[in-house]
Amino acid sequence: MSALTESPAAAPGTSSIPAPQLRMTGRQKLVLTLLLGAQFMIAVDFSILNVALPVVGEGLGFSLAHLQWIATSFALAAAGFTLLFGRLADLFGRKRLFLGGMALLGASSALGGFATSPEVLLTARVLQGLATAAVTPAGLSLLTTTFKEGPLRERALGLNGALMSAGFTAGAILGGLLTELLSWRWAFFVNVPVALLVLVLAPSVITESRPRALGSARTGGTPLAARPRLDVSGAVAVTGGLLSLVYGLTQAGETGWTEPATLLALGAGLALLIGFWFVEKRATAPLVPVRILKRRSVIWGNTAGLIAFVTETSLVFLLTLYLQEVLGYSALATGLAFGVLGVGTVLGGALGGRVVGRHGNRRTIVAGGLVQAAATAALVALGASGGWIWLLLAATFVGGVGNMLVIVGFMVTATSGLPDEEQGLATGLATMTQQVGITLGIPVMSALATARMGGATGSEAVLSGVTFAILVNSLLVLAGSVLAGLFLKTRR
Repeated sequence: MSALTESPAAAPGTSSIPAPQLRMTGRQKLVLTLLLGAQFMIAVDFSILNVALPVVGEGLGFSLAHLQWIATSFALAAAGFTLLFGRLADLFGRKRLFLGGMALLGASSALGGFATSPEVLLTARVLQGLATAAVTPAGLSLLTTTFKEGPLRERALGLNGALMSAGFTAGAILGGLLTELLSWRWAFFVNVPVALLVLVLAPSVITESRPRALGSARTGGTPLAARPRLDVSGAVAVTGGLLSLVYGLTQAGETGWTEPATLLALGAGLALLIGFWFVEKRATAPLVPVRILKRRSVIWGNTAGLIAFVTETSLVFLLTLYLQEVLGYSALATGLAFGVLGVGTVLGGALGGRVVGRHGNRRTIVAGGLVQAAATAALVALGASGGWIWLLLAATFVGGVGNMLVIVGFMVTATSGLPDEEQGLATGLATMTQQVGITLGIPVMSALATARMGGATGSEAVLSGVTFAILVNSLLVLAGSVLAGLFLKTRR
């Protein structure tokens, strides 16, 4: 009989494998609701200012050239410090870091709402990015240690992915509504009561999740007091490398890929990340053990996740250009049009855990990627008349379902096969992949669209550049599906 097949009752005198837990307890439902609410708020916070950037710049005196730093300052901090904070959560307590991050998010949001100068606003955005880098991996590792490997974890990760993606869409819509009806400052203030609610409820709902004491896990003896150690050299190398890489990618989208500042930042980022590998090989208490970096599930699972985030977030950017520059939509109408994408991602997230449980992670990632690639390829046919909006709505809905299947499969793959004491590391790696992918996609696709336009202006030139970049986007998703199919092992 297959190891995956369970009989109703074990024969007398034989051992049986305990059936996996199929229903959540009351406490697990409370923990899940609280953690998903926090992750949803983080996702909203990432995108809520995007449609309001011109209004924010006008209100605080940002020049057009410096306006992108409102988003970039957040992305730099969020991507650069995620892996470090994920490991800190493993060493010093996930609940502690989660609550500290939520407190910082509430305080920095209030600071941003009251900002009266560009410097204060950018400081608030950096602090919001640091809070995101702490809350996201800590919250995910609390989730994965609350739900052991199996159907409940897959379901929880599916709901988490659905709400995260829905949060990006809701943020765009909410940002447009708040900006037009009230003020852009409410895009910051809306976080404060949610953060306070989480801080009030979390201490009594969430239990601390910490690594086992030295001696109990490896020797089976009495736990010995052990002071957690942090790999400082590795932390400096990986954080500096990620900061340089994200900065270089941002500069590439703004000034071009051949500019000295871009090349210097990208080169420094790659050198530091390569140096990080050699530091970890020699470290006695590495930030990321090399054995984990060599795992096939970590390498190809995170590759699939990176492609999923690169392609979907950049597709939203490309379609924003199409809707506003070709069809003449307002910022609010553009946000509402992406509501269909949000519905698709929620559906994909709700189905993702069940699909992984039934068909395995590899088939889920491959099938989701093929659906996303086909839906994205259909968008190459977009034209300049308003009637093409129906193709956009249908394709983004279907593509959203496929994209979320990939993301759920990626999260299950990235957090499977590791003990609870390394879940912060696993979720830190996954979150880093997410943040780098979100940051990487827009400058790359923007550069492709701009190159295709060749300096021309007008709606026809924009349409040509957008559809060319969409075609590349589709091919990239297809390549990711093929790689996952070839190199990932199936895990149920």
